[in-house]
Amino acid sequence: MIHSLLFSNLWTLHVEDANFDALVESLNQLKHLRYLSIARTNTSTLPENIGKMKLLQYINLCGCKSLVNLPSSIVMLQHLRFLNIAGTGISNIPKGFHGLANLRNLYMFPVHMDGDWCSLEELGPLSQLTRLHISGLDNVSSPSFATKARIGEKVRLRYLSLECTCRIGHDGQLVIKDEEGIPELQQQQLIEEVLNEFHPPLGLENLEIIWYFGQRLPRWMMSTAVVPLGSLRILSMEDLAYCMELPNGLCQLPCLEFLQIIHAPAIKRVGPEFLQPNHHCLNNSHVGVSFPRLNTLNFNVLVEWEELKWELQVKATPILEKLILQKCRLRHMPPGLAFHARALKKLYINDVKHLSSLENFTSVVHLDAFRNADLERISNLPKLQKLIIIMCPKMKVLEGLPALQRLDLEDYDMETVPRYLQDLRIRHLLLNCSLSLLTSVAAGKTSPEWDKFSHIQQVKAYANDAGILRKWYVLYTRDPFHLETNISRSVIARARNKCKWLAYRTTCTIEDERPVGRRASTDKRQPLCQRFRCNAYRHLILWLRRECLHCNEVDDLAISSDQWTETVVYSACTRLVGGRYSRQ
Repeated sequence: MIHSLLFSNLWTLHVEDANFDALVESLNQLKHLRYLSIARTNTSTLPENIGKMKLLQYINLCGCKSLVNLPSSIVMLQHLRFLNIAGTGISNIPKGFHGLANLRNLYMFPVHMDGDWCSLEELGPLSQLTRLHISGLDNVSSPSFATKARIGEKVRLRYLSLECTCRIGHDGQLVIKDEEGIPELQQQQLIEEVLNEFHPPLGLENLEIIWYFGQRLPRWMMSTAVVPLGSLRILSMEDLAYCMELPNGLCQLPCLEFLQIIHAPAIKRVGPEFLQPNHHCLNNSHVGVSFPRLNTLNFNVLVEWEELKWELQVKATPILEKLILQKCRLRHMPPGLAFHARALKKLYINDVKHLSSLENFTSVVHLDAFRNADLERISNLPKLQKLIIIMCPKMKVLEGLPALQRLDLEDYDMETVPRYLQDLRIRHLLLNCSLSLLTSVAAGKTSPEWDKFSHIQQVKAYANDAGILRKWYVLYTRDPFHLETNISRSVIARARNKCKWLAYRTTCTIEDERPVGRRASTDKRQPLCQRFRCNAYRHLILWLRRECLHCNEVDDLAISSDQWTETVVYSACTRLVGGRYSRQ
């Protein structure tokens, strides 16, 4: 119990992640309390006479999962300016809620029906709201109730979040089921009509739409009706399971700085209408540049998205600095993006299927490529300073990166250090790889990997083991020379001997070439088969040097496919055992 003499004059009470239930009934003793925050406590109730705490201005109940009801007397708190019930079990609000005329911030207001009454009606008179989060919009039985919320009349409103009930299934997809006999298509049409009635006020700056399951986004986001969004700076839309196209009016918004679309699996194509204002544009004096203020663009989990149509003549995103593309099927980057996004500094390409190359982003300084199964080439990024490549197994070419200083490379299936490192003049390499590859790197100058990384000023390489991250390491500095590892010499020696034998088991392609020596120029290149031949000369038998198909024309000793494998070598050796070499 709260001691009345000690705390009767208390203005602020902040309790978090604690056992608070036993103190609830003592709250009404705090007659002077202005600020009450009991977020993430175990409280399951509030005092029924909380309305007598006349001076309360701030109530934060966020994360109180056991709390399922608000006391009816809460509507008497005339000075209340902040109420947060997000993450609670509260699914309805008491009638008379509109009496909280001084409310500025209201989070997770639940929509529910009670006969012919809808809780949205209680929002109508709350004209002082600046931040409003509405949840459970799919509970509305008629668009007329959305009209009664009078969202467009709230001239002070700066932040609006519109949320339906989560319908994500175990497979990650949103699923609509017939509810109370209402067919799925009818539910979609109803939620579309409901959102059409939430015309935002002119001063709105931040808009969120979450778990929306209509096929079309609201009319007030289209090109013919973008005036209400003239002040919008931030737009985030998440879990648009059935939307098949993006609204065509967003490109005209003069103040839009941040655009984020997460999980829209029905979108397959983003056409020119998304980027180019059409003839319905209300502002005929527009300079013709789309997304003139956009700074950050995030397209995340558009799993069926294959095409972005952006021609060179379409001017857009002149000050875009950050672009994130994640979990989609985009086959290539449109020419207009690289040409017009000349302020782009950070580019994140994660899990983009079918994308084979990233080229010609002349202003990018940071590139993050993660789990892109088909990515093979990164070229002509003249200002790129930091490059992160994680699990891109087909990567072969890094070129046209003169400013690159740091490369972070992570792939636990790599058998060797990539050869493209030899042509990079970077200062820092961070390598996360398998223990077997790290052991080879640890051999230093005697390692077959040495020529690939020895020119780099600083190399840090790590391997995990038995669930321990970065248990093993190799640290190398070129000047002054320093090589340090916690892998024992005996392990390195065994790995080196194993690598010698594995060289004979590896297919050797003649067309593949490598430079010879630590700083060999391009005119000093040998066929890869000669590398194989040299190894065989030292570790197998002397005859291979004289009888190699690519040194002498002995067609009967190798197959015509230009492939040397253990089987071919063994077969050739067997034929020679009874021949002239066995008799020598």
